[in-house]
Amino acid sequence: MITAQRFKNAVLSGANNLLRHKDEIDKLNVFPVPDGDTGTNMSMTLSAGVAALEEMELDRHSRIDEVSEKLAAAVLRGARGNSGVIVSLFFQGFAEGCKGKKLLSVSEFATAMAKSVEMAYKAVLKPTEGTILTVSRSAAEAVGEARQQGGKEEEMLTAAFVQGEKTLSKTPEMLPLLKKAGVVDAGGQGYISFFEGVMHYLRTGKIIEREAEINLEESVADPVPLSEDEITFTYCTEFLIAKNEEGDVDALRDYLASIGDSLICVEVSGIVKVHVHTDHPGLAMEEALKVGSFEKIKIENMRLQFRARQKRGEKAEQKEEESDAPVAIETAVGFVAVCAGEGLQQTFEDLGCHKVIRGGQTMNPSAEDILKACLASPAENVIVLPNNSNIVMAARQAAGITTERKIHVIPTKTIPQGVTAALNFDPDGDIDTNLTTMTEALATVRSGQVTRAARDSDFEGRSIKKDEVLALSEGKLTGVYQTYREAVLALLDELVEEESFMITLFCGEDADQNEAEEIERIATEKFPQADFSRVNGGQPVYPYLISVEK
Repeated sequence: MITAQRFKNAVLSGANNLLRHKDEIDKLNVFPVPDGDTGTNMSMTLSAGVAALEEMELDRHSRIDEVSEKLAAAVLRGARGNSGVIVSLFFQGFAEGCKGKKLLSVSEFATAMAKSVEMAYKAVLKPTEGTILTVSRSAAEAVGEARQQGGKEEEMLTAAFVQGEKTLSKTPEMLPLLKKAGVVDAGGQGYISFFEGVMHYLRTGKIIEREAEINLEESVADPVPLSEDEITFTYCTEFLIAKNEEGDVDALRDYLASIGDSLICVEVSGIVKVHVHTDHPGLAMEEALKVGSFEKIKIENMRLQFRARQKRGEKAEQKEEESDAPVAIETAVGFVAVCAGEGLQQTFEDLGCHKVIRGGQTMNPSAEDILKACLASPAENVIVLPNNSNIVMAARQAAGITTERKIHVIPTKTIPQGVTAALNFDPDGDIDTNLTTMTEALATVRSGQVTRAARDSDFEGRSIKKDEVLALSEGKLTGVYQTYREAVLALLDELVEEESFMITLFCGEDADQNEAEEIERIATEKFPQADFSRVNGGQPVYPYLISVEK
């Protein structure tokens, strides 16, 4: 029988094992563009569940249905990225299978596993075979077959693990992209790593130990300046990096020291924590991408913070604290948006956005992050613009968590789509009209993105080397170039049509002003039918984003 305590320990062991293999899972990503990383998103999602489990004091009277329900609620709130959302759905389904149970028999465990897979499949609009869904389904089916044959607990678990691994090995045959890259599905590998940790505990009674972690929430305490003159560099920049094999932490530390002060750059078990005061956070982040992928980022303008404190008359030693309580409802309709970069944030706020959620590519916010932003909106109906395909599912999760707000998700997959939707927002209109108008507006905009390859790759017949410039149209790779200028101009040739009337170039933190001016000059001459606008978006990862409206 599986007791509440055994269930708790098994999940902790599984989560710890997944965390140990996070970097390996991240490397299975076949797309060369910097992204949120499957292993990172799955482990960060589970960390919310781990925190909830560790707060529970269990004894022989504890019930597995209560534990599984609290765990599912925590993981749901912590879900980030599509892979993290699917993981949270597994736990929700498992909790459904535990309802009314103090303990789980072998037969009931099999039922709960089947429920977990059923919940995930139902929630995904177009399930793709050859992914974590296929691997989990095959494992659950193996448990069901072992139960019918009268198998005991260990026999069932072994059958599930063996079948799951076998199916994982076949995922390249189901998805051509995986086969071409010579890798298995990252989400499926994450599922197997978690299940392996669960099995280890149930077989041995020992929890796989957690590797040392760094918590970004424990930010470095900066002394509060007595005057603005004492602020040498403007931006307090902090981030966590999941280090890759080639990452040179010493080189990163030396570089950061050359562009700022108050530097801390430490590595613990493959996680690098950085704190630095600098005038160029974009340069710091660009250099950090050479070391690994981002897990969390926090950038604050210390001059604005200081002025705000002065304006409010606060004492220097006082710290701001945000409340999670919902604000009072003052209007019928509003919207929140996900983006990174002060310029983009200002753009959305100018268009009426009530709350900007910091995040995007490489830094997917959790469902709870999105929920908090919605509760901070004074609107009864809150529209969420995720602006990234890997954030849409988490936004939909947030919509189901609360009754304090009616949350609606418009599945914007790019910043240009989000800006276009926001341009069509009518604060005086009703929710149905806004949803219709904003959604229909997405068809009028085409999106381009320019970035550097995060890794060597053979993708869609193209041999790509790390740091080569990639041009993406609607998220799909269209060309590989040596310079940003070449990539942007090639994208404009592809995106601009005869009926296009507006071109907007969003310049990121690492965009060169002279280069951007040259691009504007060429584009203005080449496409006289369209107005050209250049916006300092300040976004990381993408030096240039392109919006073409018709």
